Amino acid sequence: MSETTHLGLKTMDAVYGPGFADSLPDDWTPMLEMTVDHLFGEVWSRPGLSIRDRRLLVLGATAALGRADLIEIQVRGALANDELSAGELREAVLQLQYYVGWGNGTQLNNGVEAALRAHAEGNHDKTENHK
Repeated sequence: MSETTHLGLKTMDAVYGPGFADSLPDDWTPMLEMTVDHLFGEVWSRPGLSIRDRRLLVLGATAALGRADLIEIQVRGALANDELSAGELREAVLQLQYYVGWGNGTQLNNGVEAALRAHAEGNHDKTENHK
């Protein structure tokens, strides 16, 4: 395993919670390899921003796409790492609602609330993060 791959897997665990990298499939596609090596091994691991800061940026960009499923993955990671509280997440929803459009903001809210419900119920299954 290359140093970049090792760092990428370590960073994925830091972003999404301990053990996340263990849930990756055994057979890696080129897309998964680039995700681990480049996105997590080279981008998310850079020192210029904290994981929390990067996550907030990803939440904003993903909200603009209207992807509740991807929002939920990020929020589960934020909750697993105690980076954002329920109150802070709901404030982010309100803030972004006006910038991403009401429909996309509704999807943002749906993803946040689904992750908050799962967290409250103790449902932290890492394999659910592979949507």
